[in-house]
Amino acid sequence: MDSTPPPSSASPYDMVSGALGEYIPHGDDEEPGTGTPRGENTPRQRDRPRRGGGRPEQILGAVNLDRDLRITDFNLEAPVFEGIEPVPGLPFVDLLPPGDVPTVTRRLRQVLDTGEPHVARVQRLRRRDGSELVVSMSILAAAPPQEGLTVSLIAMARRLHLYAAETAIGTSLDIGETAQSLAESLLAWGDVAAIDLDFAVWTGEVVAGRPQGRVRLRRAALVPDRAWPDGYVTPGDDLPGDASRLLSHAIRRDDPAQAVVLPDRAAIERVLGSPRLARTLIPGDQAACVVCVPLVLDGEPPVVLGVAEVWRRADRPFEDSELFDLRELVARTAHHVDLARQHQREHTQVLALQRRLLPRSAGDTIETASVYQPATPDSAGVGGDWVNSFPLPDGRTAMVVGDVVGHGLGAAATMGQLSMEARALLSAGLAPGEVLEHLDETVSLLDDAESGLAAGYSALGSTCCIAVYDPVSHRVELASAGHLPPVLVPPDGTAGPVAVRPHPGLGAEFALREPFDVYTFAAPPGSMLALYTDGLVEDPAMSIDEGIGRLSDAVSVVDPWDRLDQAARRVVASLAPPHRRDDVTLLLARMIGYRKEDTATWRMPARGDAPARARALVTGLLERWGTREDTRDSVLLVVGELVANAVRFARGPLTVRLIRTGHGQLLCEVGDTGNGRPRLARKDLLADSGRGLHVVHGLTTRWGVRWTDDGKVVWASVGR
Repeated sequence: MDSTPPPSSASPYDMVSGALGEYIPHGDDEEPGTGTPRGENTPRQRDRPRRGGGRPEQILGAVNLDRDLRITDFNLEAPVFEGIEPVPGLPFVDLLPPGDVPTVTRRLRQVLDTGEPHVARVQRLRRRDGSELVVSMSILAAAPPQEGLTVSLIAMARRLHLYAAETAIGTSLDIGETAQSLAESLLAWGDVAAIDLDFAVWTGEVVAGRPQGRVRLRRAALVPDRAWPDGYVTPGDDLPGDASRLLSHAIRRDDPAQAVVLPDRAAIERVLGSPRLARTLIPGDQAACVVCVPLVLDGEPPVVLGVAEVWRRADRPFEDSELFDLRELVARTAHHVDLARQHQREHTQVLALQRRLLPRSAGDTIETASVYQPATPDSAGVGGDWVNSFPLPDGRTAMVVGDVVGHGLGAAATMGQLSMEARALLSAGLAPGEVLEHLDETVSLLDDAESGLAAGYSALGSTCCIAVYDPVSHRVELASAGHLPPVLVPPDGTAGPVAVRPHPGLGAEFALREPFDVYTFAAPPGSMLALYTDGLVEDPAMSIDEGIGRLSDAVSVVDPWDRLDQAARRVVASLAPPHRRDDVTLLLARMIGYRKEDTATWRMPARGDAPARARALVTGLLERWGTREDTRDSVLLVVGELVANAVRFARGPLTVRLIRTGHGQLLCEVGDTGNGRPRLARKDLLADSGRGLHVVHGLTTRWGVRWTDDGKVVWASVGR
């Protein structure tokens, strides 16, 4: 009967150690732990393969730890672990070089707390003679009901180490993480490893050819992780300019790149020529030697990205085989650094475009604040989310939020094009639904494009939501193309999503296209509107309706006196998932509007006496407002010409509205039911038609047209 416990009840240590018991080769003196001479034919000895007997030498070991990270059991009987002396009851970190203790302790605690394994860390172990063994270390949590950890150790042959190091270095596109992984791998050959990159590499810029003058280097990575003395160059610091004296041999040489070795501290100080430089570059007061290996991209000419430095004690000089291994590892991984540089460049460009689209100011009638957080670095780059709010020329405020499919430059280019197109069309007076119709057509056209930044990229299915706030009527017009509904918080605090009918995203098939509905709802002063992208409310653990409900709850508790930018950050912090793969975007808008005493609206039939009647009504209002006489004359001329133009070319009734804005301007509006667009023609002294618009154009700072469901509104702004 098989007495082996089922896997569910066996700890990782039991499984690893049990397997080792049958395959670990021993010497010829005695059976470890039994005192039995090797000469006796014990069953275990007869079945065990000997070295050279056809099986490779065993390189696997295991150490069991309790919750205090102390050794409880171990199996390191393979000859390769000779000199590694674990002692039950003592901390596991006693087996490590002192500089590695803080980092490894954090990793052990992390696995103990989360249960998630930490796999294939390149690590050094100390032998009793002071030498070190490089291993691949994996940390596993014990199987319940047992507690503690199992640390499996694989002694790494040179090729295995190089392969594992290259694999680990190539797992990230973040330039800092890539440099850190390379430094951790290089630590197998020394006591301290550092990566110093050309400043252009660090910022993602293009690096061409070999540097001709002094190189500006920035420290990108440094291991081990410990407290360094004041003045020593740590990650993020620029190396002193004179440091190129130490690194110039490795960076600027005409022959193929090779490792440069300075064998002792005296040689290093002689090259540096300055005690100050010695303090910034030599990691400690002990005698030291250093090898500098350039990171070079093959090509004509080769491109130098930076330099890797490995430091060790002077009593352990670098052997030729070690220098060969160091050069090989750095050469293998230089392209990973360049890939991270290219990703950094793209990430920076897209993020700059994204930030450029964030709202700057929304005017005096509305307060806005936005938060944009890009996806985590392990995604394909910054996504296509955008949010914008801007005052329209006619005094209203537009708010736009969109989510373009995908990540990277293709998504960024499309996002920038759609955002700018939406702003231009809204500023030209088009209604939100009409703007979405144009964006829908643009996305369809971009999908057929074969050149430019968006080549090979499809934005079909992108979403967009447009809201326009009128500060006089205190109403919002809203249209959505496949976007999640905004959340409205009226002054009484009862928050909830705006009821909008679902609509396909932009660029849908022709058969699926429908007119974009425009929803109008009241937003009295003190109301707040939240526009967002799905990255804020999507969570695999809940439905999208629950996510929107959480957002509604978070926004409803924002105090009217809270600073809106701080409130937006709090909302995002409370809702955004910690490990997200999509951008998070939020726009909060607090409605203020105009005071009743700053606006006036009149309705009148489109008759011949309408201009005179409008001028009389406006005259009385301007006198109550205390407007200057010259401004009053200009406003009366503008109102008279706009009303006369509406009577002559449009149908009634007419609506005349005057607004006293907070920017020293008077906004005059005349609405009618006609669909003709007033145009400013070339001035003709003999022509009677068109003179009115030339008068308006000469007396105003801006004028334009916006379209409504039943006609148009011609507006003009006159300085007070």
